[in-house]
Amino acid sequence: MPASFTHGFAFDPSYGYSLDDFLAVAVPPAPADFADFWQARYARALQVHPRPRITHTGTAQHGYEVYDLRYCSTDHCMIRGWVLIPQHQPVTRALVFGHGYGGCDGADFRLRPAGTALVFPCLRGLSRSQHPPISANPAFHVLHDIDKPDRYVIGGCVDDVWLAVSAAQMLFPAATGHIGYSGISFGGGIGALALPWDARIQRAHVNVPTFGNQPLRLQLPTIGSGAAVQRYQQQHGNVLNTLQYYDAANAAQWIQQPMHVAAALFDPAVAPPGQFAVYNALPGENAVCAGSWAF
Repeated sequence: MPASFTHGFAFDPSYGYSLDDFLAVAVPPAPADFADFWQARYARALQVHPRPRITHTGTAQHGYEVYDLRYCSTDHCMIRGWVLIPQHQPVTRALVFGHGYGGCDGADFRLRPAGTALVFPCLRGLSRSQHPPISANPAFHVLHDIDKPDRYVIGGCVDDVWLAVSAAQMLFPAATGHIGYSGISFGGGIGALALPWDARIQRAHVNVPTFGNQPLRLQLPTIGSGAAVQRYQQQHGNVLNTLQYYDAANAAQWIQQPMHVAAALFDPAVAPPGQFAVYNALPGENAVCAGSWAF
């Protein structure tokens, strides 16, 4: 039976799906050149030297020294954020975090794996990495260059993740070969798009990932950035020309790293069928899923 949640939305954010229904959501057809598109993009991004710089903030919390971060990404974007470095342990691992569409206001101290540098980039246009004319408003950010498959801002944000990995390797050479990724919502979808092409990331967790099954995403009632994309499609009718290359479920079919997915049963901002499309697309031996509700 479908899960039942009390809510005040004008639509059902569980969409009437049972868990079995969610687990049966399919992956839409991908363009024939999907993998070529992303492999070429990854190769271009890695030609950029990130020139990472960290500056001590003068603070320490929960066993970490807190640093400001900056590094160069593609399209001359300067990415800023934070790095947490363990105070009393040598760094042997690194974990890159991808934030939600609300941005990132600071480093998160809740997850503290031993010997791990924690890297919190603000992806282009958002929070510390504002980059006009990209809007910091999610409803406009998600539309930036959406009519240009090679220029769409979501691809640039994937570049930012790849170059965060490059920066982590340069800052913490001992972590090379031991780098993970953790992303939520917007950052979960960005991670799913980034992971298949970057073997430098050894494992990952994505929480309520966006951008799964784009044709379905355009149809299901939603709020937030997804609703902005739906309005654009209603006005212009051509959005899938670009979004077919930015489908996190299609990308997930290519992921080889061990994955943990937290997919919601109820979520008005990221429709759960799209989240489960990402999980369902993963090669079976690599994936673990934890179902939850989100809002």
